[in-house]
Amino acid sequence: MKGICVLGATGSIGISTLDVVGRHPELYRVVALTANQDAERLAEQCRRHRPALAVLADVGAAERLRGLLADMAGAPEVLAGPEALAQVAALPEVDIVMAAIVGAAGLLPTLAAARAGKRLLLANKEALVVAGEILMSAAAASGALLLPIDSEHNAIFQCMPAGYEHGLDQVGVERILLTASGGPFRDRPLAELEQVTPDQACAHPNWRMGRKISVDSATMMNKGLELIEACWLFGTRPERIQIVIHPQSVIHSLVQYVDGSVLAQLGNPDMRTPIAHALAWPERLSSGVSPLDLFAVGRLDFEPPGLDRFPCLSLAIQAAESGGTAPTILNAANEIAVAAFLMGRIRYTAIAPLVGATLERLPAQAVNRDGLESLLEADRQARAMAEQLLPTLVT
Repeated sequence: MKGICVLGATGSIGISTLDVVGRHPELYRVVALTANQDAERLAEQCRRHRPALAVLADVGAAERLRGLLADMAGAPEVLAGPEALAQVAALPEVDIVMAAIVGAAGLLPTLAAARAGKRLLLANKEALVVAGEILMSAAAASGALLLPIDSEHNAIFQCMPAGYEHGLDQVGVERILLTASGGPFRDRPLAELEQVTPDQACAHPNWRMGRKISVDSATMMNKGLELIEACWLFGTRPERIQIVIHPQSVIHSLVQYVDGSVLAQLGNPDMRTPIAHALAWPERLSSGVSPLDLFAVGRLDFEPPGLDRFPCLSLAIQAAESGGTAPTILNAANEIAVAAFLMGRIRYTAIAPLVGATLERLPAQAVNRDGLESLLEADRQARAMAEQLLPTLVT
């Protein structure tokens, strides 16, 4: 049996992971579950999956969890704080780490898992966006196996030939086609976007996700972050990745070869498919996802993204091309902007201007020798700058 730690157990990816794991109790045992503040849901998960450890980033929430589990026989040890997240990700009894903490907060525990040589199931794209070189180097040095969980990157991984890590040119890959649904506002008149509400932005047509990721999908910042992530995962440059809007979300991504062949991975839009793939790779196991019915799908549509509709995508591509601290600044400013929108502080249409203004005020710098510290400082400065600029965008 393989021991598993789920970082971000109460989010949508964490819940899907535990669903898949629960279908195969003979293969996996849950060692540790973590969350940010949701003590109530984490308590339910602890009673069902019986981990040895439970961690909440918020100290007050950890106290609530202890109270909720006080009557549980064999209750898990409850830990609190960011350091505890990194601690459980590197435990010797943990073989697999699902890195599903949303945002830059997931960087340090994800990095701890990579340094400890774990099978790292990466659903936290921000870890690569913020510190791609450091994370990839740590995995290479420790022998960690890094497997992508984002449906698009997992699809690319499935369509890649053996040896792609030595260079795409070496294996005849011409480019990567990264698909996107286009989100809930793909066809909405541009003039109406200013009145978009948080609930409307979070109503994704195909996927069930958390609110922050749902907003990123609506703005297509999510796709921009995925482009940066793909550059690190597959050792390529932004110009060799084409983003394709595919509203049905049935083709999860494609790989085009120099001989004209294009390989695609298809499936119903359900995150349990890539989770099951990465858990069992190179073998396969059942995920609980219904088989794809092509007759029911009926048609597959494709179109290029309009950068006037999705300015966040343009900003992300620019940050990918600039490199250095630019992706870190982009991600930090976007987290501030999305949080402000969800709290009603700014309009939906102010998200991209806030991110763009932060990038302008903080030009990209090369990553210093101290590596992680310089990136964390860039993250801190970007958040402070975005907060400073917020009042100028309130209408």
